[in-house]
Amino acid sequence: MMKGHDTRLFPLWLASCLLLGCGVGLSFGQNETEPVVLEGKCLVVCDSNPSAEGGVTSSFGISVRAAGAKVAFSAVRGTNHEPSDMSNQSMTIYFDQVLVNIGNHFDLRSSIFQAPRRGIYSFSFHVVKVYNRQTIQVNLMHNEYPIISAFAGDQDVTREAASNAVLLQLEREDKLYLKLERGNLMGGWKYSTFSGFLVFPL
Repeated sequence: MMKGHDTRLFPLWLASCLLLGCGVGLSFGQNETEPVVLEGKCLVVCDSNPSAEGGVTSSFGISVRAAGAKVAFSAVRGTNHEPSDMSNQSMTIYFDQVLVNIGNHFDLRSSIFQAPRRGIYSFSFHVVKVYNRQTIQVNLMHNEYPIISAFAGDQDVTREAASNAVLLQLEREDKLYLKLERGNLMGGWKYSTFSGFLVFPL
């Protein structure tokens, strides 16, 4: 097998063979420890210390991952009607429509996003209070712990949004949701949104 050649190049040769018919581009690193990344219909990473998370890894250190494993969601509140669950002690802010849910990792009924894999994620929210003169505080919760907050307290407007955004490093099965920490949403929260997406996996 590859007689007369450096056998350390075999994983690279095998990776090239695996990609026949995939229609991908190949980029070689400048040293043996740099990953070899191929992008297209499939992704192959040659690494001396491979991890099987999110892909299939062979004994040659070749990890094959689906390039189409994208994660994104965006939910909106379409009505001002307050659901009965809003009166419980959790004070979770619920949404009633999903605009985008690639990967189906946002559960509309619980209004909770669950990370499918370890990675860097981006989240943003805009919670609108309607005809409500109280100050509200909204927290983005990460596994039941507040990460960031936003406030809306102007008493001279009929609609005002508590908004914020953040990048987070999440582990697989981490959960994110919005919680009303202060005030109430008795007037409703129509046009409120909660969105997030996977920036890149780790």
